[in-house]
Amino acid sequence: MPPADPIPEPAPEIAPPTPQEMPAPLDPSPIAPPPETPTGPPSESRKPGLLGRLLGRETPDAPVLRRTLDDEMLESLEELLIASDMGVDTALRVSSNIAEGRYGKRVSTEEIKQLLAGEVARIMEPVARPLPLYPKKPQVVLVVGVNGSGKTTTIGKLASQFRAAGKSVVIAAGDTFRAAAVEQLQVWGERAGVPVLTAPEGSDPASLAFDAMTKAQAEGADLLMIDTAGRLQNRQDLMEELAKIVRVIRKKDPDAPHNTLLVLDATTGQNALNQVDIFRQVADVSGLVMTKLDGTAKGGVLVALADRFGLPIHAIGVGEQIDDLAPFDPEEFAAALTGLDRG
Repeated sequence: MPPADPIPEPAPEIAPPTPQEMPAPLDPSPIAPPPETPTGPPSESRKPGLLGRLLGRETPDAPVLRRTLDDEMLESLEELLIASDMGVDTALRVSSNIAEGRYGKRVSTEEIKQLLAGEVARIMEPVARPLPLYPKKPQVVLVVGVNGSGKTTTIGKLASQFRAAGKSVVIAAGDTFRAAAVEQLQVWGERAGVPVLTAPEGSDPASLAFDAMTKAQAEGADLLMIDTAGRLQNRQDLMEELAKIVRVIRKKDPDAPHNTLLVLDATTGQNALNQVDIFRQVADVSGLVMTKLDGTAKGGVLVALADRFGLPIHAIGVGEQIDDLAPFDPEEFAAALTGLDRG
């Protein structure tokens, strides 16, 4: 495991995600309205967002709408938060915090948005941390997650960022039972300019990890990133496979792996919580990367994850390009989730 007092190095500079890359403001409407032609002021074409149904849409031409913060309104707010995959416990706690000291008072949509965004940012702030870098060479990063979560893509993007920051990286294609995963990782390795070690299909992943560790040590590489299988049909097999990888690389370095990253697909909603539960049993997960956050209106699951597990969210995937991996910004995320205009 990592040394007690690691000496962090500055994480690679990553451009913050643009507003369109963040999750779209959640709207409870079952069918999204057709896009409006932007002929009028921008506010006329803005979606009401998560809270538009609670208090109505506010425009510069209309008086500010206010509603009493009562039991009915709190229940509606809780239902919307639960629908956003925030989870029942977190939704109830957030609603309760918003109501504290304001119950019975008349509030506007903008005020509720600000309060909700503040609550979300407060929950997310402690978990927004970049992947820690240690002086140990090689720093071993074990990457886990179910098949299809974006694991391979994330490894390629991280490798590219570390390379851009002047780090030398080696990748081990440890999902040896899926030829497509190995081929995809080789493509990403070429894009990032990073060597990818492979083994024949069906080979022992632990043996490949050992060879990769030997190569990384011999070359003085800064980081070794190991891809792993993501089969959950038989958790016992997966557990044994990952345990064997860890045992083997610890023959080279008793502290390895120094990071165990769990890659989660944001579109899976509440299932992401189950995956964290499973992979925390299978591997000593040290941090999360959330992918496909650009394509979902279910981003509330990140709030549930932070509230329940407190694991660091190191980065978010906001697109398919090699540089579409951004640091997690809790305030940007909270504003996007609630539809709060930060301009």
